[in-house]
Amino acid sequence: MSSPIEEESLAVPLVQAVAPQRERGRQRVAAILEAAALVFVENGYDKSTMTEIAARSGTAIGSLYRFFPTKGAVADSLLVQYAKSTVAGLAELADQADRMTLEGLAEALVDLREELLTQRAVVLALVDAREGSQEIRQQFRAHSRAGMSQVLQKAIPGLPDARAHAMAILMLHVLKGVAAANAEDPATRHMVLAEMRELLRSWLVSARQAVAATSA
Repeated sequence: MSSPIEEESLAVPLVQAVAPQRERGRQRVAAILEAAALVFVENGYDKSTMTEIAARSGTAIGSLYRFFPTKGAVADSLLVQYAKSTVAGLAELADQADRMTLEGLAEALVDLREELLTQRAVVLALVDAREGSQEIRQQFRAHSRAGMSQVLQKAIPGLPDARAHAMAILMLHVLKGVAAANAEDPATRHMVLAEMRELLRSWLVSARQAVAATSA
């Protein structure tokens, strides 16, 4: 089975933001990142400014630069925030997967993706514009695949590492369809997500049957 992943190993690799030590500072940083997410989605990375981020978050420009020395540091922190949320969600599912039905696991995977849609919109606004985000993207990809592999191997004991890794890659790609479904009208969105859940359930059942047949 894949070795456990730790979300703390996800770090901003280039322009490091200053981590606040006090609760008031942590709340201020959270407000800055929330405002920055809106600004980046609305304007795109290139047209967004630190001045607008400061104004939208109600932060003095000097305080903003104290926590984030550059706009790139703000963007990288948002990318890491999304990565950590995803890794934490997969780790929670991995802890529960051996007690869940495969139908329940399929539901939970789609639900997790839906919960992260808002953060993903921010990521899409940043990744293509930020050359410095490449290292974060590589870390995130590796952690996501490892996390999904853990979920699959907990849900299907005996699933070989190589197959778990291949399934994880494909499953993460399939789950990207949740964002596309969200753009449809409510009735169509409901049907698309229902089909996705059934697709994942059938896939998981097939994989479990294959493992059982091999072990027999």
